[in-house]
Amino acid sequence: MPRGELRIYLGAAPGVGKTYAMLEEAQRRAARGTDVVIGFVETHGRQHTAAMLGDLEQVPRRTMDYRGATFTEMDLDAVLARRPQIAVVDELAHSNVPGSRHDKRWQDVQELLDAGIDVLSTVNVQHLESVNDVVAQITGTTQRETVPDEIVRAAEQVELVDMTPEALRRRMAHGNIYRPDKIDAALGNYFRVGNLTALRELALLWLADKVDEQLDRYRSQQGIAATWEARERVVVALTGGPEGETLIRRAARVAARSKGADLLAVHVARSDGLAGADPAQLARQRVLVESLGGTYHQVLGTDVPAALLDFAQGVNATQLVLGASRRGRLAQIFARGVGVTTTALSGSIDVHLVTHKQAGKGRRAAAVPAALSRRRRLLGFGLAVLGMPLLTLLLRTLPDLTLTNDILLFLAGVVGVALVGGVWPALVAALGGSLLLNWFFTPPFRTLTIAEADNLLALAVFVGVALAVSWIVDVAARRTREAARAAADAQTLAAVAGGVLRGERPLPALLDQLRETFGLRAVSVLELAEEASGRPERAREEHAWCVVASVGEQPACTPEGGETAVPVDDRITVVLSGRRLEAADRRIVEAFAAQAAVALRQERLAEEAATARPLAAADRMRTALLAAVSHDLRTPLASAKAAVTSLRSHDIEFDESDREELLETAEESLDRLARLVGNLLDMSRLQAGVLGISATAIGLEDAVPLALDELGPAAATVGTDIPADLPAATADPGLLERVLVNIVANALRYSPPDQPPTITASAHAGQVELRVIDRGPGIPEDQWEHVFLPFQRLGDRDNQTGVGLGLALSRGLAEAMGGSITPETTPGGGLTMVLRLPAAPTSSEGPQE
Repeated sequence: MPRGELRIYLGAAPGVGKTYAMLEEAQRRAARGTDVVIGFVETHGRQHTAAMLGDLEQVPRRTMDYRGATFTEMDLDAVLARRPQIAVVDELAHSNVPGSRHDKRWQDVQELLDAGIDVLSTVNVQHLESVNDVVAQITGTTQRETVPDEIVRAAEQVELVDMTPEALRRRMAHGNIYRPDKIDAALGNYFRVGNLTALRELALLWLADKVDEQLDRYRSQQGIAATWEARERVVVALTGGPEGETLIRRAARVAARSKGADLLAVHVARSDGLAGADPAQLARQRVLVESLGGTYHQVLGTDVPAALLDFAQGVNATQLVLGASRRGRLAQIFARGVGVTTTALSGSIDVHLVTHKQAGKGRRAAAVPAALSRRRRLLGFGLAVLGMPLLTLLLRTLPDLTLTNDILLFLAGVVGVALVGGVWPALVAALGGSLLLNWFFTPPFRTLTIAEADNLLALAVFVGVALAVSWIVDVAARRTREAARAAADAQTLAAVAGGVLRGERPLPALLDQLRETFGLRAVSVLELAEEASGRPERAREEHAWCVVASVGEQPACTPEGGETAVPVDDRITVVLSGRRLEAADRRIVEAFAAQAAVALRQERLAEEAATARPLAAADRMRTALLAAVSHDLRTPLASAKAAVTSLRSHDIEFDESDREELLETAEESLDRLARLVGNLLDMSRLQAGVLGISATAIGLEDAVPLALDELGPAAATVGTDIPADLPAATADPGLLERVLVNIVANALRYSPPDQPPTITASAHAGQVELRVIDRGPGIPEDQWEHVFLPFQRLGDRDNQTGVGLGLALSRGLAEAMGGSITPETTPGGGLTMVLRLPAAPTSSEGPQE
């Protein structure tokens, strides 16, 4: 069975017309004879949207009860049984009522698609998982209903329903989106022009990325390699040289000229992995690219121009930024260079050749280490000086050999010297061997004269072959050493990266791995004071430097205090203590130093985030508190005032029963107000850490009845089972009563009338456990922690039932008394709240030593 197709209408904010556009498409499909049904559409009371439903067939919704309230959801089974060609399902990110087959509506849609049914749906950009945090930062509102981006990206069609912020605000002001009582608040908060503009840009950029993916997929399927300039993409080629930062900044300026352009940096590494760029330079340049909003890439290739153009064409680049050649003029005569060659082969890609300070100065020749050790070279010279005469004496004792045989044996001797000592000892052996062959084995003997041309040619070939073989042996040895060095460097980098990733604190892990790798005594990261920055005379003072991180014994406190100092930037320096490093090791250390600077920046960002987190939490608390005061406290005040005002009125005569009812209403409202104020004050004290606790031994058989009495007649049906021999608990009597009142009240609120809550108690492992058991709808295990968040009421759809402080306050009070509150699933259905408190020590136990 072919899978159904999904078409999504994406909007930047509520009210832009997503549902209306979706219903328009449904009407068009129905008019063409397509079987279309409405699985679920939410009109939100909007007349134009409701009118667009027209005569479309609607599958009856499924009615569900949850926590004493009735909700309607899409009847998935009914839609599957109806099997239309197209199902219209609104609000893709909607969370289903607990007890539904799936938690999210997008999962219902996936099942419809699997059944071969096409689906039309809607979603707002703020519900996309990838931008959820950005939307919260912009609007100050966290969207709890989200849909994974891959679900939306997998849709066959995503259509943007767009509207300018000004037009959307006019729609709001005309009452076409929200009820009149909500318009002013919406316009002053979520629907501000700045918010709507930012949300609109998010929607456009997200959709542009999806369109870009579709374009790449089409080009790949059709085998199109030519550049399509649908979007500017600037690629900057990095060699790892000092000119890299200049090129990156120039490329960033080029990209900034086009709104939404992409910046990509690429380094072409040699496929043999032997000789490459400076890893420290590349590490710093990668950080710079990413800080400018670009991405860093590395590819392998032996032909640099071809590799660059392959990468550029693969990412559909429109512009390529290269640095002017660093080679001298003489070298450019014999080879055109990467820049000229790339420009000639670039085709439709624009190539920018950027000059820099190193252009035309020639490449700085790196110090080439000897291929073989000093000991082997000395041994080679010894073999050349002594071995060639000894071979001559040996051949003189064998008179029957021809000159050809003598030359081959001398050639074998030269190869042996090359294998032992390298090219220079082999060169000495070749030249000395040619002289010995000429003197002792080439007629006329004991002269340097060569009588026959054949013998001259043979000796010349001997010298040439000997030198060639010696050179090849030396190059092979050099390559072997370079490969071993590259493998060791790669292994070291991998070990350091792994240590950083596995550690909770990346900077100490990086420094410790660096110290162990090179056998150092200590490694320290120093930062120059801001007032000393740019002042060399101040930088030499000891107090101008601060140790921001260190590992090992006796770390250096100044750059001069260690054996090796590796500057990262103008203010950060990594100092190594214990021994001096070789020049070849310094390149790897510089790469690590650059990574250390990145790790330091990450740690500081994490510290700033940790510092800001309590402030944000406090701000959210204040906002929620204001919301609670503005609504939940006003409700009981309004009820009490209305009752009192009615009793004082002289226009209406109340009989005795009416007066009792009004007085009861006022009393209940004021009691509720007192509980709300008490909860708010206790939560504020708890958050501030100033809640006073006076713990003492108290029996639950005394505390539970007091809590039930405070709850009044509603708690009369609550069953209790508290053993008579239950040990006393250590708790504050007043706070314990508050905890019990909140927990039991919560259980009463959600328990069926014919199955009241039950309270049981037991003792175990030095703790007293009290269980409040209800037979209500229960809470999914993955949402247990949500009910303990302040100002949250799981599953609520309105603000008519309080501020949601009870369970959050109860857990905080229990933990302040050394206890805990944890939820459990009631066997057979429902929720059990378990209150654990430390058991009071008995008199026989005596004091603990």
